[in-house]
This record gives sequence, C-alpha cells and structure tokens, in this order.
Amino acid sequence: MDKKYINGTLSTFQWFIFLLANAIALPIVIGGAFGLSIDEITSLMQRVFFIVGISSFLQGFIGHRLPLADGPAGSWVSIFVMLGAIAIQQTGDPQTALPLLMGAVFFAGILLIVLGISGLVQKILFLFSPLVTGTFLLLLALQLSGVFLEGMLAVKEDPAVPDYGMAAIAFFVFIFVILLSNKGKGWVKSYAVLIGILAGWLIALVLGKASISTPTHSAIFQVPELLAWGLPKLNAGIIVTAILFSFLLISNTIAAVTAVRQSLGNDTKNFESTINRSLYTGGISHILASGFSSLVVVPLPVTAGFLQMTGEKKIKPFLFASMGLAVLALIPSIVHVLSLLPGPIANAALMASFINMIAIALTSLTKEILDQRRLSILGITLLISIGIMFLPTGLFSTLPAVIQDVVSNGLLVGTILVILLEQFWKPQRISEKY
Repeated sequence: MDKKYINGTLSTFQWFIFLLANAIALPIVIGGAFGLSIDEITSLMQRVFFIVGISSFLQGFIGHRLPLADGPAGSWVSIFVMLGAIAIQQTGDPQTALPLLMGAVFFAGILLIVLGISGLVQKILFLFSPLVTGTFLLLLALQLSGVFLEGMLAVKEDPAVPDYGMAAIAFFVFIFVILLSNKGKGWVKSYAVLIGILAGWLIALVLGKASISTPTHSAIFQVPELLAWGLPKLNAGIIVTAILFSFLLISNTIAAVTAVRQSLGNDTKNFESTINRSLYTGGISHILASGFSSLVVVPLPVTAGFLQMTGEKKIKPFLFASMGLAVLALIPSIVHVLSLLPGPIANAALMASFINMIAIALTSLTKEILDQRRLSILGITLLISIGIMFLPTGLFSTLPAVIQDVVSNGLLVGTILVILLEQFWKPQRISEKY
C-alpha cells in the first residue's frame, strides 16, 4: 500500500481522535450540571460532535483556513453552570436556563458575523498586543487545567473521591504522550496523542475500567434534533452577557489563530483578513449551535500544542477528519461507541497538549521586553484573575445576574483587566533633560 496514503489516513485518524477528545468531556460536565439523563447526555454529545465537525470544516475551508480545531468553549462553560445554579435558586429546575443560554449564543453569533463581515474588528485589533494574547492563553490553560485534572482523577459524585485505578491509567497516558512527543522518532512522535489514547483505552479495557456495550439505538441513521432545548430566548441580562463574551471570543480567536500560525511559521501573512473570516464563520457556528441546542464551539488555542507535538501541518487530513466527525455523528451506534472512550483518558491527552500551549503563551509574553510596567500588569492580572478561580462557587449569588457573569469568571476578568491596564498604564517616557 502506498506510504503516502497510509500516512494521510493515520493523520486523518489522529485529527479525528483529537477533535473527539476535545469534544467528549464538556458535554458530560454540562449534562451533570443540568441534571440531564443518560439518554439526554448522549443526544447532547451527538449534537456537539456534529457541530464540532461542521464548524471545524467551515473554518478550515472558508474561515481562517488553518488546521485549527474547533471544540466546546471552556469560557462559556462557567456561564452555563452559573445560569443553571441561578435557575435552581429561582425555579428549582436548572433546565429553565437552557433557552436563555441558547439566546445568548444566537445573539453572540449575530454580533460575530457583523464584526467579521464589516471589518469593524480591525479597529480594535490594537488592543490585542502580545502581552494581552499571551496572558489570555496562559489564563485559559490555567483555568482549564482544573477541569482536565478533575477529569483525570475520575472523581465520583457520592462520595467525592477519586477513582484511583482510573486516575493511574490517566496519568500513565499523560506521561506516555509527553515522552512520545519529546523522545519519539518519526511516526511515533507524529502520532503520540493517538498512540497514548489507544494505549490507555486498551489498558482500561483489560483492567475492567472500561467496557464496550451494545448500542441502545435502533436507528441506523439519525439527524441531530433541532431546538432540543426549545426556542432561544433573550432578555436584557443575556444580551449584555453575550456582548461581553463576544469580546472574549474575539480574544480567543486572535490567540488561537496567532498560536497556530506561529506553529506553522506564517504568523505575519494576511492576519487581518484571516481574523475577519474566522469571526464571521465563528458566528455561523454559534447560530448552528443555538439551533441544534449544542455547546458553543470556538477555535481551540491548544491546537497549536497539538501541531508542535505531532508535526502535523497539512490542511487536508484536518478537513477529512472534520467531515468524518460530522458524518459519524449522524450514526447513533457509532456515537455510542465513541462516547465510551473513558473521560479520564481524553482529559489526560488534552492536558499533555496544554504543556505546549503554555510554552506558546510564554513565547507571546516575551515577544516584547518584559519591563517593570509589563511585569506589573502581568502580575496584577494573574493575581486577581487566578484568585477569582479559587473563590467559592456562588459567592456572588446576591449580585445581579449580569454582574455575576463577569466578576465570577477569572478568564473574562483577567482579559478585560490586562487590556485596560495595557491601554491606560502608558509607558513612562524618558526625559530629554539630563
């Protein structure tokens, strides 16, 4: 068999596993937060897989045109969970918040399309300096590290203790992927993530920590359900939340595109038009997510770490993998089998990829000289935003919902703070008098 064909097939499969690994964990988290049944979580996972595949393909084909994976947005998860908690306090049913969340996603999608098509975002690109981009990437990695680590520990609900056997397998995968990506040669290095996931899954099956069960779905082919959470709803608070998070999505898109372009070695070419295309394509995927009652998907900065780890640079395997995930999402039996990939193993592989993302964040931070001003801005931002991440859940529950959405999200506070400090704390000019 042709070696080029084999390499292309393996590359496509590895991209497929990477897309899957990024998509599989957060639907389970959200399902638990909103009290969804197993069947509802499986249905949500199907819709998420479908949107991830379609959105990644659209971005790679007409958007940023880079091998840059889309996946569920960790930055939106806190809003989902928070509004669910508020709904419990008000109505006793967290699912009453779901139509409002879809309304926020729809509004944010419209806003992103307008910004991308009109080019208005170009007027604010100056706000996203290397200090801002690097800080955003670093905060995103730190915020999601808690999600991944908890996933690797396989914490049980009642009582809240780790599954130490599953956690041991997850940490083995984490270390194994790092070793392969740093010490491996040739194809072993290129497919470190894929090899690590498959090895971990096999060990889990042998040790009885995973299973392959028979699908309960009788349908061979099933289109994801439209408006599964009802028609999207809007109110004043949700509109403000959507506007604020659209600003965060712009930061995420710029950071992700910048990081991937750096990894590919073309970080100065047609940057503005790339951002415009990525934003309006992201707006389309937001509207699709709202219509299919899915989690929001965004370009994932961690893709840059995956590219550095595997050496993947071609766009075709990525596009094939994206469409493959969208098509497979239409087959319930396959979704069922894919959903059996143990969450701790998926989280471990993602955690390993984030090591390179932190390196990219530090590289961005050091693009400009870290003088006392920039170090102070960085220190203030990290102290406050990371401190917020450690505050007890529900601490700001007495505040209006819009304010809660802002002050309880360390990533959003940190991004706004570093932009404001960068703009209003001007560098001290050297006096011409000596």
